[in-house]
Amino acid sequence: MLKYADYDIVFQEIPDEVTLAINISNCPNHCVGCHSAYLMKDVGEVLDEKALDALLAKYGRNITCVCFMGGDADPEGVAYLAGYLKTVKQRNLKVGWYSGKNQLPPEPFSLKDFDYVKIGRYMEEFGPLKSKTTNQRLYKITDGELEDITERFWKK
Repeated sequence: MLKYADYDIVFQEIPDEVTLAINISNCPNHCVGCHSAYLMKDVGEVLDEKALDALLAKYGRNITCVCFMGGDADPEGVAYLAGYLKTVKQRNLKVGWYSGKNQLPPEPFSLKDFDYVKIGRYMEEFGPLKSKTTNQRLYKITDGELEDITERFWKK
């Protein structure tokens, strides 16, 4: 079961999108130097269709994307909610997922309902996405193909 601790409207997590970033708790990764260490605890409210509907009723006209920040303890739950956003409610929203794992989950996990996915543990020595030395990668998904767009975070 997914739980979310909080959420915010953000402009930097997904390029060119106004994103509702939902911070999912119970993170199993425990990355050293994590900027959201409070998400390692099993805290917050249940994140399900009803909770998503409430958030979208509040912010839906002001956002272009929903991004699940975490959820590595239940990637199938994240994929289910991505599918809910894409198919059940017929919303014209992009969907992203920030995972702290170094690889995507194995099949039967599917990226079919995602437009963006970030993978990679946070490692202090390599820095976050905005660092050219980062080990993390953000991919745009088009027709099932992953396009690495990480460099969009790097200032020129």
